[in-house]
Amino acid sequence: MGATGSGKSKLSIDLATRYFPSEIINSDKIQVPKGLDITTNKISKPEQNGVVHHLLGESEYSFSDFTSTDFRFEGDKIITNIINRHKLPLIVGGSNSFIYALLSNRFNPGLDVFENPAQLISNELRFNCCFIWVDVKTPVLNQYLFKRVDEMIKTGMCEELEDFFKENGYSGSGSDSGRVAGLRKAIGVPEMEGYFRKKKSYEEAVSEIKENTRLLAEKQRWKIKQLREAGWDIQRVDATEAFKAAMMTPLLPENGQNQARVIWERDVVIPSMKIVKHFLLE
Repeated sequence: MGATGSGKSKLSIDLATRYFPSEIINSDKIQVPKGLDITTNKISKPEQNGVVHHLLGESEYSFSDFTSTDFRFEGDKIITNIINRHKLPLIVGGSNSFIYALLSNRFNPGLDVFENPAQLISNELRFNCCFIWVDVKTPVLNQYLFKRVDEMIKTGMCEELEDFFKENGYSGSGSDSGRVAGLRKAIGVPEMEGYFRKKKSYEEAVSEIKENTRLLAEKQRWKIKQLREAGWDIQRVDATEAFKAAMMTPLLPENGQNQARVIWERDVVIPSMKIVKHFLLE
């Protein structure tokens, strides 16, 4: 678990490839549908390092149509199949409403438990679960998120969105499929649409993407804290120093880059491995 950009996917691959034979279930609702891989920041095939991923860019449905109830139903089946293959299911993603729907014994699809968390969140779970919260202190995470938006743009986000609008038109065209209508709500799409329609400058669009990403991370962290306060045994791993070092790597010689990897290993991977190992032995 963790806010957007906090290293959840990286950690899951480290655990799955080095310590616990696993398959990963994506619990980020915006990454369920096909399309806009850069804009929705899906983990790439090379980064997946051969680890099987489920519910990642597979669906023709939009993330609006693929509900928490759908995730609960599909997740059940996938977890059973992974266990039958004698592997560990790793649920990885920032949509805490999906995580709650899948794991809570008292899930009610008609209620948003985060609207009134003190009264509605239940800590009765359907599975034996081990929760790891990969957290980064806010100033450092915000700095990284803004840098990540710049990197996404450098790697083709604008071109991806330009092709998307050419193929599907702008919002309000009335001809969207469910998947396309859902993708329009992803951070980056409405902001850049304003730029392509010449309603705002490029700088304004990029600034809005960064601010909306920051607000999303803030909301995700708040939800995790609410689950924790309700009695979920969520163990926090602090990745702040690893992120500080990683953001310095372009300015450092090779030994400095190695040091960033050492800090990630020391502060994030090893503590998380120990948490999971202790959970499995219990």
